[in-house]
Amino acid sequence: MATMDATAKWRVAGNALGSQFQRLRSWDGFGLLVVFIGLYVVLSLKSPLFLTTKNQLSILQSAAFFGIVALAMTLVIIAGEIDISVGSMAALSSSLVGVFVVKHGVPFGLAVVLVIIAAAAVGAFAGAMRAYFGVPTFIVTLALYLGLKGLAQLVTNNFPQTIPAKEFFYWGDGRVGPIPFTDIEIPVPALYFVGMLIIIAVVAKSTVFGRSIYAVGGNSKAANLSGINVRRVKILVMMIAAIAAAVTGLLHTAQLNSGNSTIAVGLEFQAIAAVIVGGAALSGGKGTVWGTVIGVMFIAALLNGMTLLSVNSYAQQVVQGVVVLVAVVVNVWRSRGTALD
Repeated sequence: MATMDATAKWRVAGNALGSQFQRLRSWDGFGLLVVFIGLYVVLSLKSPLFLTTKNQLSILQSAAFFGIVALAMTLVIIAGEIDISVGSMAALSSSLVGVFVVKHGVPFGLAVVLVIIAAAAVGAFAGAMRAYFGVPTFIVTLALYLGLKGLAQLVTNNFPQTIPAKEFFYWGDGRVGPIPFTDIEIPVPALYFVGMLIIIAVVAKSTVFGRSIYAVGGNSKAANLSGINVRRVKILVMMIAAIAAAVTGLLHTAQLNSGNSTIAVGLEFQAIAAVIVGGAALSGGKGTVWGTVIGVMFIAALLNGMTLLSVNSYAQQVVQGVVVLVAVVVNVWRSRGTALD
């Protein structure tokens, strides 16, 4: 009897494990997760330095800088929009905080607040151009991509603005810890990334606003007829992306200890690539925060691994382009398969 009871318990446990595995397989990000694990296996075999604690923390830190923007970009893309001005917004934010503090003697805390307000205003402008005038966000943010970058160079005269506050450096390149019973210290930017992850995850899954974003991206006309303020949703997601870009710009500023108009080059493409690799559809209505997180870590690990393997920097860009293209093709293929079913 005892043997039969034990067998029954093992059968129940096996069924539960099988059920959990089936749920994992049905998740849209399962394929990416498998590829991500495979990437780690290959890179760890190719380079003995890849799996070291120091290198993994380096990956985490580099992922945080564009991951913060990628999380916000997830909401933008789910809403059926896009923002290619976030790199320029980050550069302008860095430049402004440097000019405010160095040239005009504005207290650092107030300078940060002013930069965040300016970013929110720029995001609101981009969203309003889309919501009220019907200008595609690609066109609006393309103009902002050029204009904000030029403005950053103009206010700084393209010279770094060194910020004298030494403690500021901690927020961009500091460490927290060590973790109990280890000598591991967590990079401060990674904590910002985790904080942003929690905020965006809660917004996307546990708020009316988050559900509205999916509805607007899926079918904006139907969303409008159901009582959702489509214009407000579009404006708010663009504001969130701009504020996230400003935060990233401030983190870069802290890391360099200076306001700089040359930072965050290619930030917009890394963020968009992470979201697409994470399974979001450019047509809107589809995407997950956790898929984006895996996409961010995948790209960060891929870039880190290629650097360790001394891959030519131009070749790295080619590889990134191929990865994004493959992700888009897979996304389109899966969407067509779902539609046929």
